[in-house]
Amino acid sequence: MTAVWQFLSRKQGRGGQLTLGDWLSYSYLLVGFLVIFLPVMWILLNSFKSAFQLDKQDISLLPTDYVRVARATVNDVNGKDIFIMSDLPDWVLNWKELDDAERQNIDLSAYISGFSGNEFYVLRSHLGMVDGLARALVEFKNLPDWLPRYSTLPTASKANFDVDAVLASVTSEERRLLSEWLGVKPFKANKLISQILVTAPHPETGEVQQWAVSTINPLYPTTAARSVSGDPSKVVKLPTETMETRRSLRPSWSNYSDPLQGKANNINVNFASCYTNSVLVTIIATVITLLINSMAAFALAKYKFRGQRAFFVMILATLMVPPAVTLVGVFKMITMTGLSGSIWGVIIPGAATPAGVFLLRQYMLTIPEELIEAARMDAASEWKVYWKIVLPLAMPAIAALGILSVIWRWNDLIVPMVAIATAKEAYTIQLCLLEFRGEFFAAEHYRLAMTVVSLIPTTLVFVFLQRYITTGIANTGMK
Repeated sequence: MTAVWQFLSRKQGRGGQLTLGDWLSYSYLLVGFLVIFLPVMWILLNSFKSAFQLDKQDISLLPTDYVRVARATVNDVNGKDIFIMSDLPDWVLNWKELDDAERQNIDLSAYISGFSGNEFYVLRSHLGMVDGLARALVEFKNLPDWLPRYSTLPTASKANFDVDAVLASVTSEERRLLSEWLGVKPFKANKLISQILVTAPHPETGEVQQWAVSTINPLYPTTAARSVSGDPSKVVKLPTETMETRRSLRPSWSNYSDPLQGKANNINVNFASCYTNSVLVTIIATVITLLINSMAAFALAKYKFRGQRAFFVMILATLMVPPAVTLVGVFKMITMTGLSGSIWGVIIPGAATPAGVFLLRQYMLTIPEELIEAARMDAASEWKVYWKIVLPLAMPAIAALGILSVIWRWNDLIVPMVAIATAKEAYTIQLCLLEFRGEFFAAEHYRLAMTVVSLIPTTLVFVFLQRYITTGIANTGMK
C-alpha cells in the first residue's frame, strides 16, 4: 500500500508543489475512476434491493426497506370497503414473491383463523385460498359439476346455468365464498397491496398522523396518501417534503439464491445451468480459437507461398465487416449443419478470428528464422517446429489472445441468440439475463443480481491477468 500511495501522490513541482500537469492528471484519474467504479457499485448495491423497493423506484443507494403496512380493498353487497392493516408479517406482504417450497412451510388456515370480517376475507383472497376452499365445498356438498368452469364461460353460455339457485342452497358464508370464486357481482377480487408507512402532518389540521403511500418520489411536490388511523377511503395530497419514513438495512439475499437454485418465480430457466453452459462454451471455444489462430498465424508469418500477401489482406479486410452483416449467413450455416439448439452452434462460428490471426502473426514475425531453420536441420517435422518452438516463444501473445477470447465469448449475445434461442437447456448467461424481463412481469431484482454474478469471471480474468494483455499486445506491433 505504501508503494501504491507513493506512486499516486507523486508531484512534478519542486518541493512537492502541485503543477498544472499534476492537477490535470489527478483530475483525469479521478474522473476515470468515477466513470468506471460508480456504475459497477450502483449495480452491486441495487442487486440486494427487494422487488418491492425496485418497483417503487426507490433511489436510495443502500438496500434498505421501509416499514410497511397493507391497504386492503374488499367488495361486497355494501360496496367497496378500503382499510389499512398494520403489523402484518413480511411473508404476507411478499406472498406473491414466495416460491412453492416457502409457501408449503406456512400454515395458512392457522394464520387467518385469528382474523374475522373483512380482514379475514381479504387475507383469504390474497393468500390464494379461495379456489381450494371453494372446490372443497363443491365436492363436500355435491354441488353441480359445472361450477368450476363457470367463471371461464362466455357471457352467453353463463345464461344457461342457474347460479342463483345454487347460491340460495348454501349458508351466507358459503354463498360469499362461492360468489368470490365465481366472480358473481357485486363480489369482485379482494386486494391487499403493500404500502409505505410515513408520518406527516395533516395538510388541513396540522395534526401529525401516520399515512400509507404507494411510492415516494422526491421530485413530486405532493404524494397521494391514505390515513392509517382516520378514514382510509379518502385520498389526501401530502407535501412530499413533510413526510418522514423509517428504514432498516435489509439486503435481499434471495435475489441471488433463487435463480441459482432454479426457484425464481415466473422464470423458466435455471441460471446455474446457464452458468455451466457459458463456462463450457468459453473454455472450449477459447482453446479452439487459440489452436486455429496460432496455426494460421504461423503459416502466414514463417512460410513463403504464392498468394500469401493476398490471404493476409483478405483476413485484415474482414475486420472492417460489421458482425451484423454476416448474421444471416451465420444463421444459415448453423441451421444447415444441424448445430441449431446445441452449444456447438455457439462455439464453431467464431472458432477463427481475424484479430487473433493478425495479433499472433505480428508477434511470430519477431521469432528468429535461425531457430526454425536449426530445428529443420535436426530433422524436426513442421508440426514439431510449431509445437515445440514457435508456440512456446509466442506464449505472451497467445496468453493475451486467450484472455481477450474469454472476455469476448463470455459476453457474447448475438451468436447465442441465433444458435440456441429455441433450446433453453443450452442457454448461456447472456440469454438467461433476457429471461428476467417478460412481457407481463419484471424481475429486475433477479436480473441485477445475476448481472453481478455474470461479471465475476471476466472481472477476475481482467484484474489478475491484465499484465499479459499489455505485454502481449505491446510486442505485436499494435501500439
